[in-house]
Amino acid sequence: MKGILGRKVGMTQVFTEDGALVPVTVVEVQPNIVLQKKTIETDGYEAIQLGLENVKEQRATKPQLGHAAKAQTSAKKYVREIRGNEMFDFEVGQEVKADVFAAGDIVDVSGTSKGKGFTGAIVRNNQKMGPSSHGSGHHRGIGSLATIGRNNGIINKGRIMAGQEGGFTTTNKNLEVVKIDTEKNYVLIKGNVPGPRRGLVIIKTATSNVKSKGAKVLVDYTAAKEE
Repeated sequence: MKGILGRKVGMTQVFTEDGALVPVTVVEVQPNIVLQKKTIETDGYEAIQLGLENVKEQRATKPQLGHAAKAQTSAKKYVREIRGNEMFDFEVGQEVKADVFAAGDIVDVSGTSKGKGFTGAIVRNNQKMGPSSHGSGHHRGIGSLATIGRNNGIINKGRIMAGQEGGFTTTNKNLEVVKIDTEKNYVLIKGNVPGPRRGLVIIKTATSNVKSKGAKVLVDYTAAKEE
C-alpha cells in the first residue's frame, strides 16, 4: 500500500479537453519525511512511518527530537504509518512527494469529519417529526425507546439517538486522482474528501479491487496566457 499525508485546501472544478466538468478537491501535499521503517523482525508488522510539518525545537519533547534525529530531520507535527512494504524502497530520512501516485489512480482518503456538535435525532439520524398540529406536544423529540418487542425495557446498544455528530475519523473510498503537480505540491482528487479546510488527510491506495482509470487530459490555461 502506498500513501502520503497532506492538507485539504478546498474544492474547485476543472475541465477536460472534451468539455466535461470535473469537481475536484485540492489537497496540498508537502514532501513527507520517512521517519522509520517497521519490519516483521523488529516490530511484528511491516509499515513505513511518515512525518509532515516541522515543529519548533522548544515545542517538541525529547522523545520526538530523538526519534526525528535518527532520520536527520526535525520533529514533525503529524506522524502516521502506512502499512505494507510497497514503499520500502524509500530510505529513512528520504522525502516522499506526491508523485508516488499518478493521474488516474484510485485512492482512499481518510480524515476527521467536520464537527457539528450535539444534534437531535432528526438532524443526526434523519428521523421523522411528530405531528405538527392538533395539540400534539411531541414534535422533535426522540419518542419511545424501549418498546422493541419483548426486551424488558432494555435500550439495546447502537440505538439511534441524539448526540455528537461529526468529528470522527472517516474514509471516502475509490476516489480518482485527476492531477499531480510536484512543483506546486498539490493533488487534485475527484469528488469530496473528509474534513474542514486545512484539515489533515491521508491519501492511500484503494483497498477495494478497483482498476485505475486513464489520466484525464485537462484544459491548460497557462499556454493561453503566455500567448
